[in-house]
Amino acid sequence: MFFDNDPVLLSRILTYLTLGFHAIFATIGVGIPMMIAIAEWMGIKRKDPHYTLLARRWARGFVITVAIGVVTGTAIGLQLSLLWPNFMQTAGHTIGLPMFMEVFAFFFEAIFLGIYLYTWDRFKTKMRHFLLVIPVVIGATASAFFITTVNAFMNMPQGFEIVDGVVTSANPLEAMFNPATPTKISHVIITCYLTAAFVLGAIAAVKILRGNKSVYHKKALHLTMLTGAVFAISTAIIGDFSGKYLHEYQPEKLAAAEWHFETETEAPLILGGILTEDNEVQYALEIPYALSILAGFAPDTEVIGLNEFPEDELPPLFIHYFFDLMVFIGMYLAAVSTLFVVMNWKKNWNPFNKPLMMMIAAGAPLSILAIEAGWIFTEVGRQPWILNGIMRTSEAATSSEQVGLMLILFAGLYLVLGVTCAGVLRKMFKQNPVEREMHKRKIDNYEV
Repeated sequence: MFFDNDPVLLSRILTYLTLGFHAIFATIGVGIPMMIAIAEWMGIKRKDPHYTLLARRWARGFVITVAIGVVTGTAIGLQLSLLWPNFMQTAGHTIGLPMFMEVFAFFFEAIFLGIYLYTWDRFKTKMRHFLLVIPVVIGATASAFFITTVNAFMNMPQGFEIVDGVVTSANPLEAMFNPATPTKISHVIITCYLTAAFVLGAIAAVKILRGNKSVYHKKALHLTMLTGAVFAISTAIIGDFSGKYLHEYQPEKLAAAEWHFETETEAPLILGGILTEDNEVQYALEIPYALSILAGFAPDTEVIGLNEFPEDELPPLFIHYFFDLMVFIGMYLAAVSTLFVVMNWKKNWNPFNKPLMMMIAAGAPLSILAIEAGWIFTEVGRQPWILNGIMRTSEAATSSEQVGLMLILFAGLYLVLGVTCAGVLRKMFKQNPVEREMHKRKIDNYEV
């Protein structure tokens, strides 16, 4: 029966389900405040009410996603204790500080978010209201910072000693600021900003595709695609440094991502393809020297192959597809946003043409898919370790026979939350369309 299955496997499935669902709302929760702040700043500096209205409406929708994120974030904390008790017993001394600080950062954000929402139109000087969104941005970004240090620690554990199986000399700050921290934190935060830009941009693109000619949606696209281009290029640069981190500290993960079996210099980058039972790569696109350049800036960089590692310590080789998916989507988002910026810059070109609007609209689900692919690559690529090189995932899990029931209950909860969130957001904005609000606030539907 289902409940008699392996608790380790069920614990992993439930954790992946929770992290996958939470990642959507956590990403939006980090990225949207930055977009709100940029929009309100643009409205103040340009004296343009359209950008101010963007900030106001985005903030309303953001509150709903925050509420869902609170529930899923709480579920993660609960499941860490229930599903992975041995991990918490070993690592709790070191990850307790960043997890506490993440909660503190969230409360800091929530307090100022409430004040920010309540004080619209209550200040004579608009800049005073804008200053209230800065703590919201700081809190959201700090929340991502602290929780990502926990993941960085799991990939590069340090800051403690194990004596006779007991953790001693715990140093939470050393654990937080490990070699994985810089690339992981920067990559997570920037991709949150990038995803938020495309989610908001896709809404405007869909409206334009449906025949809405409002300048409000055009300005939304101007803002989101310009910021999206900046964030996409930044993501590519940080991704390059992430590859160099893997080469130095987790070479087996990099080798698995690229199906690289033999240690060699001038290693090619493998895109796509099929891996046979004899570890032969077929139907793949090979970019000569690219893997060596990714690993160490130069074609003669030696890249360690999978054959150098014990077979029982290798990650699943299917992570290659998640790595490729993440990279392909990142390139797509960079190309689409840059194309819009260039076409908008050219006076005689129409950036609001149907094909480009469709590509921007597709960018929203693709950016979420890239986030999911990135987290799967990060987590599964570390296997079989929950603490890299120290504790295996199988050693960390609970032995309870009730995990299957928990999986069903939480899956039902996430389904209800997802449907409820979509329904509330749809009803909220359908009942209060932007045209009605512009008329109410006496905002003209033309360039200011």
